[in-house]
Amino acid sequence: MDLTLDHRTLEEAHETRRYFAKFERIISHLQGVAESVINENTALASEIPVLKEYLEALSGTFTALSYKYLLAGRVSDMLPSLLNIDRQDSGFPIYQELLQMANDAMQADKHLLSLPAMRELKLEMVNHILREQSSPTNLQFAASQRQYYEELAKGDLFWARNDPRLAWMGNVVDNRRLYRVHWAVYDSQQNIPLIYILDLEDSGKWPLAKDERRWPRVQSHLTAQSSASLKLVTIARGFDRDFDDLHPKRLRRFFLGPMYSHTFTQQSGPLRDVLAEAAGRPGEDWALAWTTETLVASGSEFESAGFFSSVERQIYQLDPLSAHNPASQEVAGHTHQQRSLILPQRPYQILEERNPPGFANIRKYVVSPSGKILSYK
Repeated sequence: MDLTLDHRTLEEAHETRRYFAKFERIISHLQGVAESVINENTALASEIPVLKEYLEALSGTFTALSYKYLLAGRVSDMLPSLLNIDRQDSGFPIYQELLQMANDAMQADKHLLSLPAMRELKLEMVNHILREQSSPTNLQFAASQRQYYEELAKGDLFWARNDPRLAWMGNVVDNRRLYRVHWAVYDSQQNIPLIYILDLEDSGKWPLAKDERRWPRVQSHLTAQSSASLKLVTIARGFDRDFDDLHPKRLRRFFLGPMYSHTFTQQSGPLRDVLAEAAGRPGEDWALAWTTETLVASGSEFESAGFFSSVERQIYQLDPLSAHNPASQEVAGHTHQQRSLILPQRPYQILEERNPPGFANIRKYVVSPSGKILSYK
């Protein structure tokens, strides 16, 4: 299958600017939504700072890309490529954009040394306008690229892979430590950001945070198992079996997307008509899906690991709504799923008026004209 058929190239500068301006607004609203999702099945209060950290990093990534493609269409011959987005399944830039950004970040210092300082570029622009009475396109492009590399040099961006980090949460009992591990990836198939938060208990001889043998293995294992196509129960059980003295108790995955927009993406189903009707008002033709999957261990058991030893294995509670059907539990692969939709007030009103099937169990976070976040079931 040729996945590029779902890609869309933004060829004009005004189109690129509208796209990034839309995402800048959406990500700013996500910060408010993050504070509104606190409950057992969506996000704990202690998890909100982690979510906000990744949202800020995602905002930085979009800011950097907006500078890179600021003059798209006017200087296309100077750019190696134009911005490509996934118009069908995500609305976000394609995975290759983040890979290229990571490669550029490795060489950011070299580029900054080769480019004039911003003050110098601005003075040259003024002189060019006065002297030539024309737009200083080349100088504008140099300035945009300098801004791009300055953003990359700052760091703290959302990369294609954001390696696991560890925080000690206290001791459950003596010699049994509780840790929270979090990491994030930009899924290469769905082209959307995924954030993972794992609470685990450590019964090893040495604390995981100081264990130079286990911690690198844990990082490698988790990043290798971060595909959106893998079920949470598959990830947790694989981890549980690979590390006999680490016990995954709760695993959460946040899907930040897809982003739907009448202007930039292709929708099917009820949302297409809703966003088309809302498109008459600038800036209100969008909706962002936010899905949280949670897997919780309901207990543990010991299994034989030889003639004289045993190891602890976790028992996971799968979707209780499918308790009568074990097969459907395994298909779901999680304990609970909370689906949410973030959208402006006008599309929400249209959605409520149409009342299409399939949206009744989706939590709606509605952005009022003043920017206030309202929650509706």
